[in-house]
Amino acid sequence: MKAKVHVTLKHGVLDVQGKAIGQALHGLGFDAVKDVRQGKFIELDLAETDPAKARAAVESMCKQLLANTVIENYRIDLDA
Repeated sequence: MKAKVHVTLKHGVLDVQGKAIGQALHGLGFDAVKDVRQGKFIELDLAETDPAKARAAVESMCKQLLANTVIENYRIDLDA
């Protein structure tokens, strides 16, 4: 089973990299870009076949290591 984890900064947390990307895009002429928020994407290949157990394991991974839950949100997608 594959787990895809999307980690992004919570709204209200200053996204310095997102601002820099936005400024660079404007500098390249992409004036339609209003705001940029950047994050990270993590793909895990799990030996677990039970979706509930896989989700619980990935939730634990996110809380312990993959995301800083004080300033970041995460979303988990599972594929069989």
